[in-house]
Amino acid sequence: MAFELAAKLGYDGVEVLVSTDRVSQDIEMLRRLSDYHGVPILAVHAPCLIFTQAVWGRDPWGKLVRSKEMAEKLGAKTIVVHPAFRWQRDYAREFESGIARMQEETDVVFAVENMYPVHMRGKEAVPYAPSWNPLDRDYPDVTLDLSHTAMSRSDAMDMAKQLGSRLSHVHLADGTGKQNFDEHLIPGRGTQPCAELLEHLASTGYEGQLVLEVNTRKSADRETRQLELAEALAFTRLHFAAEVRGTSPEDQGTRREETADRRERIAMRRRADTTPPRHFVVDSDGTVADEA
Repeated sequence: MAFELAAKLGYDGVEVLVSTDRVSQDIEMLRRLSDYHGVPILAVHAPCLIFTQAVWGRDPWGKLVRSKEMAEKLGAKTIVVHPAFRWQRDYAREFESGIARMQEETDVVFAVENMYPVHMRGKEAVPYAPSWNPLDRDYPDVTLDLSHTAMSRSDAMDMAKQLGSRLSHVHLADGTGKQNFDEHLIPGRGTQPCAELLEHLASTGYEGQLVLEVNTRKSADRETRQLELAEALAFTRLHFAAEVRGTSPEDQGTRREETADRRERIAMRRRADTTPPRHFVVDSDGTVADEA
C-alpha cells in the first residue's frame, strides 16, 4: 500500500524500513513494487530497532552488510542506521570506526540517526552507545529526525546548524516530547520547528534527502490516511520552496506571513463545523426564505 499511496499522492520516492514484514526484506519483491508503481526506493533503513532485533540474524554488522547490498541492488542512495544499544557492547565499541570502514566500500551513504534518552520519574536513562547525539561523534553523514529531537528535548534548529554539511538525510515528523513515546506526528501538529527547518534547508542549498516519516496508524480509514499523507507532503513542499533561496530578509518575512496565513486556513478547514445546517424554501412567487 505504501508504494500505491506514494504514487497516487505524487511522492518522489520511498524509504524502506527493513522490518519483520517479509516484503520489506525481499529485494526482488521491492523492485517489482517500485517498477510497477513507478516509485523509486531512495533509502533503506537498516533493521536496528528493538522490534527488528531478530531480522537478518543477531549480528549487527551482518545487518548493515545486507542493508548495503539491498541499497546497491535497488539503487538507493542512503542507509539509515541507529547507534548501537548499550548492551551491544562490542558493536558499540567499534561502531564509529566500523561505520567509517564500511563507508569506504560503497558509494551508498551510511547516515547515523539522532536518537534520544528515556525520561522516567525525573530520571534519564540512555539506551544508546557511544551516544544518542550525533553532535558528540564524527560521523560524516547524519540523519536528523524531528520526532526524536522532541523526545530528547533537543533544539532541532541548533542541531541542524551545528551538523552543517554532515546533515545528509532528514526524517521530517513532529512531536511534543511530553511523554516517552516516539510520536512521528504530521508536521505542524507538534512543537518541533518543522517549517523553520525546511525554510532553513532551502535557503542554505540543502541537497540531501527529505523523508516524511509519519505515523498514520490511528487514521480512521484509508481515506483519512491518504488525506494526512497529502497534508504532510503539501506542508513539506510549501516550506521547502525553491523561491526562498536568494530572497531578501524582507521577502522572506513576507513569505512567512503568507505561510502562517495559509496554515491557519488549513487548520480552519480541519476543524469540525458545529453550525447547524440552514434550510430554505422557495415560495410560489419565486422568493427564497429561510425555513427557520
